[in-house]
Amino acid sequence: MNKNSPRRLAQVATLAPAQPIGKVIAPDLVRDLDLNDDELRGLLDLAAKVKRTPSKYARALAGKSIALLFEKPSLRTRLTFELAIRQLGGDSVSCEGPLGVREPIKDVARNLERWVQAIVARTFSQSTIEELASWSSVPVINALSHLYHPCQVLADVFTLGEQFGEMRGLKIAFVGDGNNVAHSLMLTAARLGIDFSIATPEGYRPNAEIVAQAEGLAAISGARVEVTSDPVQAVAGAHAIYTDVWTSMGQEQEAAERREKFAAYQVNEKLMALARSDAVFMHCLPAKRGEEVTDQVMESGSSIVFNQAENRLHVQKALLLMMLG
Repeated sequence: MNKNSPRRLAQVATLAPAQPIGKVIAPDLVRDLDLNDDELRGLLDLAAKVKRTPSKYARALAGKSIALLFEKPSLRTRLTFELAIRQLGGDSVSCEGPLGVREPIKDVARNLERWVQAIVARTFSQSTIEELASWSSVPVINALSHLYHPCQVLADVFTLGEQFGEMRGLKIAFVGDGNNVAHSLMLTAARLGIDFSIATPEGYRPNAEIVAQAEGLAAISGARVEVTSDPVQAVAGAHAIYTDVWTSMGQEQEAAERREKFAAYQVNEKLMALARSDAVFMHCLPAKRGEEVTDQVMESGSSIVFNQAENRLHVQKALLLMMLG
């Protein structure tokens, strides 16, 4: 059954409870822009409430089960979703391994929809997430694909809000690979009025279509999007410097070449000193200390990487509540 079937539309119409905690118009979070601006801000507000008073939501998902599908290894994503579901009173079931090999993805989706109330999937390809969502009658959440990492970035901007208060007018500098995290961060920052600058070596820039989307969003919010090859230029005036591993899962054969090409893009104390004096360091983790970031920066007082990791739990609770509460 696809998203447009009568049964699917009826189920989507009943997602919100009689007295909703929040409401997601889109039935899935396949890409960052599936949340509209009001939903994005509402989710961040709800995450703050969940973090302050977790016991208030302890039975919100009672009687509901969520499937966790993981093609890639995971620490933060898997454990924070498992804990979020459990702490909201729900249950989770998990499955590891490639999707679409033993049986078609459309069959996986139509099995799962008979058993669970939502699907969380961490996949190699964005097309896998999209196919799951197109065939599933229950919400599908993108827990990472090669193009996007929306759950991570929702936690990131929530953490920035905790750190600085008002987010509009902040500047994030992303130094390193123009990858899935960079894509999601760029799109979400642009919507919130946060300036975004990314410095990458030639050949590793973010997807041009996603950059164009972000620039369009920035024109509306008053933010600025900059793509450069100069990390010094990128971090000038930055409130936050963000990086990620140079070699993501599935790119292991490129590791030596990437270490050589990214050597000048390491976030170290010298680069941090070129940002604002109150700048923070951010990383989605896991980090390869000594490559994209030094141990000194990771352990410095400016590092908020473990705040980001903690906030994955609270933001994902808010997302589940908005979709299923």
